[in-house]
Amino acid sequence: MLRELTMDVAATLLALGLDPGRTVLYHQSDVPETFELATVLATVTPMGATNRAHACKAAVAANQEAGRPADDGVNMGLYTYPILMTADILLMDADAVPVGRDQVQHVEIARDVAATFNGLFGATLRLPAAAVDPAVEVIAGLDGRKMSKSYRNAIPLFAGEPELRGLVARIRTGSRRPEEPKDPERCLVFTLFRQFATVAERESVRGRYLVGGIAYAEAKLSLADVIDRELGQARARFHELRSDEGRLRRMLGDGADRAEGRGLRHACPGAPRHRRGDSADADSAAGGLSQTTARHTSSRVPGGRTTTRRRRRSADSAPPAGPIGRCYVCLTSW
Repeated sequence: MLRELTMDVAATLLALGLDPGRTVLYHQSDVPETFELATVLATVTPMGATNRAHACKAAVAANQEAGRPADDGVNMGLYTYPILMTADILLMDADAVPVGRDQVQHVEIARDVAATFNGLFGATLRLPAAAVDPAVEVIAGLDGRKMSKSYRNAIPLFAGEPELRGLVARIRTGSRRPEEPKDPERCLVFTLFRQFATVAERESVRGRYLVGGIAYAEAKLSLADVIDRELGQARARFHELRSDEGRLRRMLGDGADRAEGRGLRHACPGAPRHRRGDSADADSAAGGLSQTTARHTSSRVPGGRTTTRRRRRSADSAPPAGPIGRCYVCLTSW
């Protein structure tokens, strides 16, 4: 299931216009240095940082509300996830991390952890900053909460037309009659409509809300129409990409090779190079992060057969890191 979701996410990003020639798109588990760095960073991350993480706090709050022990169901995967995300960011030597407002905390944690590491071991890790587009909103779901699969209130990006119209019909609305004026800014249907509609369409529908003369059912039909119009081409591209999984895997493999080269050059610059397994200076290389790796990597090929290939990468032979501003996109599902 997770393997399928990984392919879905990769195809989605590509269908929406991500250019693998300009963006390094890779699968997290294809770059083991991510997990090595996460292990090192865990030794300098204060417990309070993960206690304050939104996901952990939400789980604890839900337990308390339900009368369960505060840590019920809170496993170490959830608890330490911010450290793994920190490794994703710091391994690529990121200056800026494009995120929505609800994800700024992850970048702040990464920055704090990097500062702590640098304070202990010298200037090694770049301090990242969150890059938030003020025009991007947190999208509300069918019930008014943040749209999320966890809340079961999401509209799938590439839902087919029948599914799309069925989900839009479920959006919560008020009880005002068509002829009554309505506040468009407090209507979930309109807040979604403005994400896809043209300026002229937004102003026209807004005016009808304010003066009266539009039913919620009509507004929902208009919303479904603009979503289908704006995402129809990308939906077709998504299905085209998903029909050729081998191509997706090759693209992710190429991205992993490029990301690994970047990670080896920037995870711990200046650390002594050594082969995995050498004891000399191993500890000084930032807790054992090697600058030269030789390992076996298993991968699935179409048909389910597992192949093993040996891959060697050194800092000298790594691919060019690329100009500042190169984008790295890590797929974190396994």
